[in-house]
Amino acid sequence: MSDEDTNILKPLTLGDDQVEPVKVEEGDEDDFLNIVLNPVATQFGRIAPVKITNEMKKAYLDYAMSVIVSRALPDVRDGLKPVHRRILYAMKELGLSHSSKYKKSARIVGEVLGKYHPHGDTAVYDAMVRLAQDFSMRYPLVDGQGNFGSVDGDSPAAMRYTEARLSKITQELLLDLDKETVSWIDNFDGTVQEPTVMPAKLPNLLLMGSDGIAVGMATKIPPHNLIEVVGAIKTLIARGQSLRAEEIKDADLENTKPEVLSGEFETSATVEELLDSIQGPDFPTGGIIYDWSAIAEVYSTGKGKVVTRAEANIEESKTGKFQIVVTEIPYQVNKAKLVSKIADLVRDKKIEGISDLRDESDREGMRIVIELKKAAKPKSVLNNLFKHTELQTSFPANMVALDDRGTPHLMNLKSILTYSSNSRLPGLDSTFSKVTSKPSTTSTK
Repeated sequence: MSDEDTNILKPLTLGDDQVEPVKVEEGDEDDFLNIVLNPVATQFGRIAPVKITNEMKKAYLDYAMSVIVSRALPDVRDGLKPVHRRILYAMKELGLSHSSKYKKSARIVGEVLGKYHPHGDTAVYDAMVRLAQDFSMRYPLVDGQGNFGSVDGDSPAAMRYTEARLSKITQELLLDLDKETVSWIDNFDGTVQEPTVMPAKLPNLLLMGSDGIAVGMATKIPPHNLIEVVGAIKTLIARGQSLRAEEIKDADLENTKPEVLSGEFETSATVEELLDSIQGPDFPTGGIIYDWSAIAEVYSTGKGKVVTRAEANIEESKTGKFQIVVTEIPYQVNKAKLVSKIADLVRDKKIEGISDLRDESDREGMRIVIELKKAAKPKSVLNNLFKHTELQTSFPANMVALDDRGTPHLMNLKSILTYSSNSRLPGLDSTFSKVTSKPSTTSTK
């Protein structure tokens, strides 16, 4: 083919019409792009000339929004990412309530993959495992049976060995799902439908927290105590009002569509008033949170650092020697790596005064014993451990979530609670009337 031929788009027959060839002279490429506004028919099909910079920008934004909306960020209304929502819904459809028999994890993963989330079995299983780990979730949403990993970083058993069902608290997320309370969409192949969001009677985003990395943004929300969060919502409701688009008469209520009943919720409650109920994050592994001003900043702005220390007590043995006993560690700290790090520091003589180190943790609870030499100063050794190990860490909070329109926002405490309350209209007063929970595991100083 000659050079002249390469600059000619050959004519094609489209039905009864023949498209005339377009000749591009050397040096006229820019004019050609400006003149041709519609796709050009070629032997390869209809081709639309575009600027590569514009196409790359559009493709990147499409990819970014796909990751943000469909994978990485939770919905503020139910606190779930799509994979978590699909796992819980699939388990509900399988009849795996908290009172039913356990079912093999492989069966659950297969249901999720085949109907709702066609990505990878490992990704789905890992997501389900985390929902069952009591050291990862303040309130586990899945009740697992078998080896689901440990705080030492041990991997869970293969899905063919473990079993699972929904935990009791998860029923509150799925309550009234079959009563037209939420919108539904087709699944990936259009064979069945799935909910776009759960009814979520509980403010799940704050209860279980969230952690995810999207394109150009990330989220990291700490878990909280149920009683404290519900107390804050009661304050929100007491200082607010429900605004409905139109007045509905009692006689017409039964036949009224749910979306007509929904409205917007406004409140005059401040973040400071909400903090009278919420004392801070409530990590499942416990620990002590320091610096109240930093906590207040996180709840006011939506981002900041929360400093957490292990629960460590200095005890004196019968022989007169002192030992440091650790019973709680900061959130998301690997206990086995922590013990190994302390041993390395002692071996390298970066921390002195330690004579023995034992991990005595069992089913009853966590217990790391650090025996000190007779001449050691216990408080000095403990401060060095806080300085050089993960006995003290900071939790970088960045409370980013999707609003009810699927738009990501950095949200403060009031915004999250307001969106959660909005999703429950009407009937806010009765939603949180009776709530019981275990006390907070994390203390604040």
